[in-house]
Amino acid sequence: MANLYLHYAFDMWLAREYPGVTFERYCDDAVIHCSSQEQAVKVRDALAARLADVGLELHPQKTKIVYCQDADRRGDHEVTSFTFLGYTFRPRLAKNKRGKHFVSFLPAVSKDAVKAMGREMRSWHIARRSDKSLTDLAQMFNSIVQGWINYYGRFYKSMLYPLLRRINEHLVRWACRKYKRLRRRERRARELLARAARRFPALFAHWRFGLKPDGWTMGAV
Repeated sequence: MANLYLHYAFDMWLAREYPGVTFERYCDDAVIHCSSQEQAVKVRDALAARLADVGLELHPQKTKIVYCQDADRRGDHEVTSFTFLGYTFRPRLAKNKRGKHFVSFLPAVSKDAVKAMGREMRSWHIARRSDKSLTDLAQMFNSIVQGWINYYGRFYKSMLYPLLRRINEHLVRWACRKYKRLRRRERRARELLARAARRFPALFAHWRFGLKPDGWTMGAV
């Protein structure tokens, strides 16, 4: 019901009053694209008045005017980043088709999203599952990890690498607990997993993504 209400209160109003302004909205979170700071201020103030008319208000802390700083827009502004749907948009180093680096305004997985995925990963207690095989573990968690990769790996995927490498660390601890000969021998546990990855490179979703337990990483930003 709230989404339907905002379609009337926000979407239809904005399209009618500012037809040249594009926007995206998901539930009560929205991004409005303006061509100048003056236009952004005007739209923000008009939107605040519109929402007040229908019994709503802009969030005082989350509502910001963001300058999309990049190689072409080099002005100095207070706010140059924002987070939307788990992605943080900010100036980042990119590479063009000729291999030259430049600054672009790009999305990547947000810190809050990484923290949430890390909490879920820890809740799996992989190291304690010594009754499971590597194949069992892959079957238990691959669908979740693949979902993360599918969503957050679409843009600037290298920002996912540190998070997904943690799975290999959990697997090392799992191997140390599962096999007596590997107790307190993490280097040998890593070697065991590296051999498994060479034999079955598609076993884990993050291995298919290029993050093998031997430290080899495929691909770039």
